[in-house]
Amino acid sequence: MCGRFAFYSPTEATAALFGADAPVPVEARYNIAPSQYIAGIRNSEDGGRELSMFKWGLVPFWAKDPAIGNRMINARAETVAEKPSFRAAYRHRRCLVLADGFYEWRRGGDVKVPYFISLASGEPFAFAGLWETWTAKDSATSLESATLITTAANEFMSGLHHRMPIILQSGTADRWLAGDKSLLDDVTANPPELQAWPVDRRVNNARNEGPELIIRRDPPD
Repeated sequence: MCGRFAFYSPTEATAALFGADAPVPVEARYNIAPSQYIAGIRNSEDGGRELSMFKWGLVPFWAKDPAIGNRMINARAETVAEKPSFRAAYRHRRCLVLADGFYEWRRGGDVKVPYFISLASGEPFAFAGLWETWTAKDSATSLESATLITTAANEFMSGLHHRMPIILQSGTADRWLAGDKSLLDDVTANPPELQAWPVDRRVNNARNEGPELIIRRDPPD
């Protein structure tokens, strides 16, 4: 799964990589957690692309209670096209969730050590995502939410976790937003080159923030 990530690159430049304008900057974040708001790019009604903010944890349009989103932070690539919670969004409401890296944990001795994973180039990228709009029965409340799509870990990631998010760059991002049904298989078979290093365990607490969270730390003996 993917349960924590960071996005701190300049919003305007990052959005431009994926063909969208950024009307307002997004605050740099180094410890984004489920139920918080995340920056995503989606197709707009005028045929272009727009940057929007989504609550992390997809709430299906048919849900009776938006709390279901707490269990919907990730969608499995293997089943996303058929699962009732995700299939409509997979067909019609795809998005790119902007990121610079994500975290996974590996046990080291008596503790789990967090690792920060990013592109080997250090460039920002996007997670393949889905979005939905949920409206309360009284129509007084609406919510836009999103989920990240995960797949089986590649050789590099398998030492940290058995799952990993689908990582997109500009070319593959275009295909994703265009509704390409073969993209997930192609990206899984040809993953981008990654790098990873151990970081401060303070990232375990979602209330902690700041660039010091992604600095390399020596793991405990």
